[in-house]
Parts: sequence; C-alpha cells; structure tokens
Amino acid sequence: IEEFKKEDSQDRPKFKVAVIESDIYIGENQLTTLASLKSKQELVGDIITLLQSPVKTVISQLQSGESKLAGIIKTLSEKK
Repeated sequence: IEEFKKEDSQDRPKFKVAVIESDIYIGENQLTTLASLKSKQELVGDIITLLQSPVKTVISQLQSGESKLAGIIKTLSEKK
C-alpha cells in the first residue's frame, strides 16, 4: 500500500481504514504503522526463538558442567 501511495496520482483512491483483529487503523497517517506490523509467521518464529533460548542455555550449561566434572574426576584419580 505504501508503494502504491508513493506514486503521485490524483486518480488513486485514498486510504480510509483498516481493521485487523480488534485493532482499527484510520487515515493515511496509519500506513507506516500498518507496514511495520509483523506477519503471523514472523511472530510465531519470534515466539519459538524465545522458547528455545532457555533450553539452549540449560543444555550448554549441562555440557560445560560435564567437562568440568570429568576434569575433577581425572584430577582426583591422579592424586592417589
């Protein structure tokens, strides 16, 4: 819609209103807001990324702990 509006022509219809879910966007000054909205796929991707982040942190901490534990056991076994 923004690209359509960039073409200077008096024959083009004016943007009046858009309704998305329960949100109402009235007037041409709302075009920038509408253009900046993320798609459903982008929002789902963001949510999945946020959900994966804590899991990745726990896994990396467990993996680093595993190598530390192996080092401690090796050191203790060499002390005999």
